[in-house]
Amino acid sequence: MNKAEIFEFFRRLAELNPSPETELEFGNNYQLLVAVVLSAQSTDAGVNKATRALFREVKTPAQMVELGEEGLKEHIKTIGLFNGKAKNVIALSEILVARYGGEVPEDRDALVELPGVGRKTANVVMNCAFGAETFAVDTHIFRVGNRTGIAKGKTPLAVEKQLEKRVPQPFRVGSHHWMILHGRYICKARTPECWRCPVVDLCDYKDKVLEKGAKKAA
Repeated sequence: MNKAEIFEFFRRLAELNPSPETELEFGNNYQLLVAVVLSAQSTDAGVNKATRALFREVKTPAQMVELGEEGLKEHIKTIGLFNGKAKNVIALSEILVARYGGEVPEDRDALVELPGVGRKTANVVMNCAFGAETFAVDTHIFRVGNRTGIAKGKTPLAVEKQLEKRVPQPFRVGSHHWMILHGRYICKARTPECWRCPVVDLCDYKDKVLEKGAKKAA
C-alpha cells in the first residue's frame, strides 16, 4: 500500500468505528495492566469472564498482594497458563507498591522490566492508559499488516517498526485497535471475510475470499 491508500484504509475504519477501544474490561490503569498480562495466549472474552469478580475485589496493587498468589489463582484458573500468570501478577504488584507508589509508570522501559510484561503488553498499556502512539503487534495485527501490505515483516517487531513509519495522523493512537478488530472479526486467519470487508479494494492480499461460503485459496 502507498501512503494515500494507507490513509484511506484507516479513514474508512475510523468512519465505521470513530472511538475504538480494547475489548478487555477494566476500571483503572492497574486493572488494565493485569488484564493485558492475563490475556497472553488467551482470549479477551475469557479474561473478562475471569476478572469481573476479581476486579470487584482488587483495584490496587496493594490489594492484589494482600489477596496473594493462591487467592489470585482461584479467580483466574480458567485462563491458560494461570499458574505462571498469577506468579507474575503478584510479583509486578509488589514492585509497583515498592517502587512506584502503587501507580502504573507512564514509561515503556519501566513497564517492560515488570514480571510478565513484554513489549507488546507495554505498548498496549501505554496506548490505552496514556494515549501514546504505540503499536502493539499481536497475531491479528501481524496478519493484517502482512496481508494488506500496510506493514510487512517477518517478526512482530519488524511489523511494529513499519507501522511506526507508515501510519499517518490522525490515526496513530487508534490504529492498533482498528487493526486488531479488523483481524478478529473480518480478516480472519483461516478464511478472511473479504466479501464484507470495507477496505478490500485497498488490500494487497492475493487469495481474497470474495464470496460468502467460499474457501480461501490453497
